[in-house]
Parts: sequence; structure tokens; C-alpha cells
Amino acid sequence: MRGQPPPPKGTQEKEHPMPTTAKLVAAICLAMLGWLVADLIKPLLPEGTQVGLFSPISAAWGALTGWRFTGRRLEEGTGAPLGTGLGSAVVLVFWMLLSFSGYEMVRSSVQLHYEGVVEALQGMFQIAVDYLLLAATPEVIGALVIGGALTGVATSLAAKHWG
Repeated sequence: MRGQPPPPKGTQEKEHPMPTTAKLVAAICLAMLGWLVADLIKPLLPEGTQVGLFSPISAAWGALTGWRFTGRRLEEGTGAPLGTGLGSAVVLVFWMLLSFSGYEMVRSSVQLHYEGVVEALQGMFQIAVDYLLLAATPEVIGALVIGGALTGVATSLAAKHWG
């Protein structure tokens, strides 16, 4: 309430990451979107690129994004379904780029391609930009936009129906 001081330290309610249907729906939808986007990107990678756990890791980032970001925002009513869904797709792309460019940077660092930490971080940023440009195809962008929007709507419906 306005005009009242905040409660003393230690008496504030702590947020507990309680399972909810909205978080579950968002996690499942974004995990599927992460896997789909990874599968759409694989053919775009240079021939001989080891994809290993690319799809499962992308799905894990999707599930985490859905649980911690999308589900929470829509069940609390702090975001519009389409905007939150599209924002979630952007968050998913961010974590995918960060994790895979970081992995490539570490691989290159082990092979002594960088002279220092700053150069390695610059290399990581350049790898992320290269990946982003490589993946910026109509198919990948379309999947992210449609998948993000559907995730937002499905999560919002789950929050309203079961929340």
C-alpha cells in the first residue's frame, strides 16, 4: 500500500517456485520450440559440425525459460500473452546463443586461439553474432514468432483455466 513503509527485513514472504499449470504448459511449449529451432538450425551449420546435444540443450533452455519467465509472468497477470510469448522466444534465443557461443569459445581457448580473457570474450561475442546471422532465416524466425505467440496464448489459457 502507498505511504506505508516496507516490512522489516526477514518478515517479507519469500517467493517459492511452486509448480503451477501455467509454468508447466510454458515449460513444455518452449522446450518443444527450443528443440524445433535447434533442428531447423542444424542443416544451416557448416558440414561436419558436431551437433551432439544441441537439440536437448536447446529444449532444456526452453523449459527453463518457460518455467521461470513465461509461466510466472502470465500467471501473475504481469504480461500480455502475445508479448510475453514473443519475449520468451527472444529470451530462449539469448540463452541458446550464450551457451553455444560460450562452449565454442572454451573449445577455442583450450586450443590457445586467444591471448587473454578479453580476447576470448570478444571471440565469444563474435561467435554469437555469427550464429545469429546464420540462423536468421525465414523458417527459424517464423518458428520463433509463431511458437512464441502460441506459447503465450496457451500459457495464458492455462493460467486462467487452472490458475
